Amino acid sequence: MISLTIEDLTKCFGETTALDRVNLRIEAGEIFFLLGPSGCGKTTLLRSIAGFVIPDHGRILFGEKDLTRTPPHRRNTGMMFQSYALWPHLTVAQNVAFGLEERRVVAAEITQRVKLALESVQMAAFGARKIHQLSGGQQQRVALARALVIRPDFLLLDEPLSNLDARLRLEMRVEIRRICKESGLTAIYVTHDQKEALSIADRMAVMEAGQVRQAGKPADLYRRPDSKFVADFMGETNFLTGKVEEVTDLAVVVQTDAGSFDAAVREGRALRPGDPCTLSIRPESWKLATHTLARNAVEGRITERIYLGEMAQYRFSAGPRTLKICELNPRFLDLSPERQIFASVDPEDVVLLPA
Repeated sequence: MISLTIEDLTKCFGETTALDRVNLRIEAGEIFFLLGPSGCGKTTLLRSIAGFVIPDHGRILFGEKDLTRTPPHRRNTGMMFQSYALWPHLTVAQNVAFGLEERRVVAAEITQRVKLALESVQMAAFGARKIHQLSGGQQQRVALARALVIRPDFLLLDEPLSNLDARLRLEMRVEIRRICKESGLTAIYVTHDQKEALSIADRMAVMEAGQVRQAGKPADLYRRPDSKFVADFMGETNFLTGKVEEVTDLAVVVQTDAGSFDAAVREGRALRPGDPCTLSIRPESWKLATHTLARNAVEGRITERIYLGEMAQYRFSAGPRTLKICELNPRFLDLSPERQIFASVDPEDVVLLPA
């Protein structure tokens, strides 16, 4: 296993800057996600790592080796494409063996490695079948086996689950993580699906307009975003604009049009009374009650409800603001829309963002 270092990587296509001074380090054995909206540069970055795109500036280091301009076939990366790119006229085993044959591996070793690769993705019994005889999930496993069989330094995955139905996507999330960890692979995975990234990644980077906006562990990006863009992209949230009212050693007090809120103090945030700011509060962070003494509480009423079994989603009207609130094991489904109730939130769940 080796690490990957990306230094000041820049790539332009005509007037469009696809990558703008990107810096990242991916540790050996990590499952690292590149996350962001369409056109943010994540696929261009993945293809640069694979060698299909040559950057205009910067370096790509595999361990200590600079492979920025090394052709793809000399990088020892396994690429899994969104479309799987399987050969329809070949059997499953022949598809998996293709990369080894190109590397002129001896026949006996090819047979053994193909067998092991198919076993790792639970497809050992399907080696003689043609691709059209497989389901979408089985084809996905074959594509993964083909990428694994060459024993790559890095496994590169470009939205590999986007063509699967919802149930198969959930199943393959678990399988991909299991296979990567059992094989000791360093994997770099591109997606725009936040749930996919949160459930698989060791670390991730959120990209926008060719730049990395924030990188870190999934829980840190979700619970402690650095910007409004990252907070919004990582999931539903309530944004409340306001001004700093008071700063103490433990909390920053912010006045908003929904009320006054205490936000936990974060390192590196120097704020003074009067400074404009934005609060981000996730829907699931709110607690509902018929009465409250909590400081971070607003009074209002439920104006809309969606029941989802284990959870309910509410629209909560608090004066001039409408808040999104989620409740697990819902208790307020049948409450009258005229009934006034309280929604409160812990200071730790109030994220203070730049204005």
